[in-house]
Order: sequence, then structure tokens, then C-alpha cells
Amino acid sequence: MDLLNTLVDKGLRRELPTRGEALAVLATSDDDLLDVVAAAGKVRRHWFGRRVKLNYLVNLKSGLCPEDCSYCSQRLGSKADILKYTWLKPDQASEAAAAGLAGGAKRVCLVASGRGPTDRDVDRVSETIKTIKEQNEGVEVCACLGLLSDGQAERLRAAGADAYNHNLNTSESTYGDITTTHTYADRVDTVHKAHAAGLSACSGLIAGMGESDEDLVDVVYSLRELDPDSVPVNFLIPFEGTPLAKEWNLTPQRCLRILAMVRFVCPDVEVRIAGGREVHLRSMQPLALHLANSIFLGDYLTSEGQAGKADLEMIADAGFEVEGADQVTLPRHRATAGGGCGSDAAAGGGGAPEGAAGCGSHEGGGCGAHADAGCGSHGGGGVCGSVPATAAEPKANEPRTDLVAVRRRGAGTDLAPNA
Repeated sequence: MDLLNTLVDKGLRRELPTRGEALAVLATSDDDLLDVVAAAGKVRRHWFGRRVKLNYLVNLKSGLCPEDCSYCSQRLGSKADILKYTWLKPDQASEAAAAGLAGGAKRVCLVASGRGPTDRDVDRVSETIKTIKEQNEGVEVCACLGLLSDGQAERLRAAGADAYNHNLNTSESTYGDITTTHTYADRVDTVHKAHAAGLSACSGLIAGMGESDEDLVDVVYSLRELDPDSVPVNFLIPFEGTPLAKEWNLTPQRCLRILAMVRFVCPDVEVRIAGGREVHLRSMQPLALHLANSIFLGDYLTSEGQAGKADLEMIADAGFEVEGADQVTLPRHRATAGGGCGSDAAAGGGGAPEGAAGCGSHEGGGCGAHADAGCGSHGGGGVCGSVPATAAEPKANEPRTDLVAVRRRGAGTDLAPNA
């Protein structure tokens, strides 16, 4: 296809595709899907080789958020039966982080529900960051605490944070349909604050909320303009008890096209498959590794994910390798431009956070904070992605309770994490 040849050439030169070209990727047929993956895979390998960065979420404070983000199980008025607990102590958070690091994670993402941190909250998180870094040499730490006030990003950076995550989630034109308690401009402002403080900025999107192709292209182009080091791509988990509980409209093929479009528009950026990969990509997850160079390991904020061991096996079986702590994530031109995601100490350190929390700590949405399910996360305890033998074929837009499980282990519980 001439389109794909053009997009590969532009990706290798870091040239922005036209909007028409980006839309054309989303409109390709299933017959052309493998060609699309192969083309975007060339761009991915050019900038990131076959390395896969592993990230691990630690939910510092769960539930009871005052914001009304429609996709989030922690939202105001949510009836989702999720864990609810207040701030973990620094040693508790460090212990939780150690489980992910032992499983091969390179970055720990500290997430907290809420509109945004108070100054006291920043003090709390700063102490947690220091504890984690003291007890785990070489770890990258990101924070995702919601909307930032003046000076808070600088304080997190001084405490040792490498990165800050705050997702745009959807296009500016449709943002008001998803959330009313804060604005799209508020989110953009927080990303700017993180940038200005010298933190590696991470900002991404949620697909599957009923948006159009034009909305998806709009938000990805807005992200390109913001120039974060990391772009997490979340696939909505329609969590029961939230307004978007019936939005089951993604297919594995659709998810792959979205990831390919993001890679073409943001060729040299860390593209992360965040919440929802187990639910919506299912058996086609390995193909997504040809498009994205980063994933979350184990469970998410309020939902269970694929077992960490299964993630590692998937990466190896697909012919990829886990990125080591001594390897620089970003291409040299980004890593040396002021401390990009995963850049080495000489380059300023930094990493793109992902926990999608704070205002926009999403279950099924924000960077990794999702109601996804996976290996063993099914009501019947089945194999990852399995459906009970007695289950009838689900109808379109019908809830898939077999694919979604609330997290009951890890941080904030007495059970060992799924890392």
C-alpha cells in the first residue's frame, strides 16, 4: 500500500503524517491489518529495537474520588465494588513496588485517586519516593496524582520523581461529554507544569468511549504537540457501576489500528499499552508488541491484569526482550534533550509515569488505571481470556463480566500482588 510506505518513510524521519493519512490507518480493512502492523512495526523497531519496557503500578490511595470522569470506577457516585483505602505508608508502598521490580519492572508508577494533591499529599508522596529509591537502587519513579498546583511538580522532582503522568484521554471537543468537574485545559496545564519542572511528561488517551475516528486523531495530534516522552494508550474497560458500563465496542483489530496510528504520529515516543489490553486485545496481545514498546506488568489500580509470568512469556515468545535497568528507553535525540523517559543519569534521568490516577485515575481509562482483567482474573478462575463453558456468545454492547475482575490483591490488601 502506498499509504503504508509513505507512513513508514515519515516515521523514520520523525515527520508528522497528515490528518488524512492518520484517519486512513483507522479505516483500513481487516484484510490489510497485518500489513498495517508490519509497517508500524518497522517504525517501532527503528527507534526502539525489540525492547519492551515494563512498568508497575502502586495504588497509593484507592477510591472515593470527587471527580465525575465517566470511565472511572473511582469516580464520584461510582457503584463499582472496588477496594477503598487511604494513603499507604512509605514502607508499604516500597514493599509493593519491590514485587513489581522483582518481576522485571523498570519503573514504578505511584498513583492516587483525587482531583489533585494538597501540599500535605505532596509531602507524603515525596517521602514515599525517597523511601522507594533508597530501598531499590536504579528504579525509575513516576507520580500520577491528578491536577497540579504551582510549585508541586518542582517539589516532586526535588524528592526524586523522574516523571509525571496526566492523560488528555479524549479530544478537546468531546471532553465535556466525559467529565464535567474539570476541563481539558486543566489537563493540558498540568502536563505543561510537569515539563517546566524538568519531569519527563507522560500523557495519553482512552479509546473505546464512543468516540469517532476524528476524535482519536484529534487527541493524538494534541499529544504530539504537547510532546510527552511517553504516550499510554488505554482501552476502556466498561466497569459495572460506571456510566460507560455498556460501551463494549472495541475489537482486537480496532485496538491494533489505533496503536498503529499512534506509532505513526508519535514515532520516536514511548508508546505504552496501558489498561484494557487483556480485555480487548486478548489473544492478539503479542501483535501489539510490534507497535508499542512498553506495557504494565501484573495488576492495575482497581482491576486484575494478566499474571506477570504470562507477560514475560508472551514477550519472549513474540521475539522481544525485556528492557534492562541499564538501557536507555528513548532514542538518543530525545534522551539527551533534557531527560526523557528512561534516559540515563547523565541525560537527566526521567521517565514517563503511567498510573493514570489522581483526577483521571481511570478504571478502563487513565494510564494504566483500569478495570482490565486477565489471567486468572475471572469469576470462575479460568485461564486468561477463557469464558466459562456454559457461557453463551455475548451480544454486541452486552457486559462481559467474564473479562473484568476487581482487584483484590496487592497494595491495600493482605494478599500478595500479581507481579
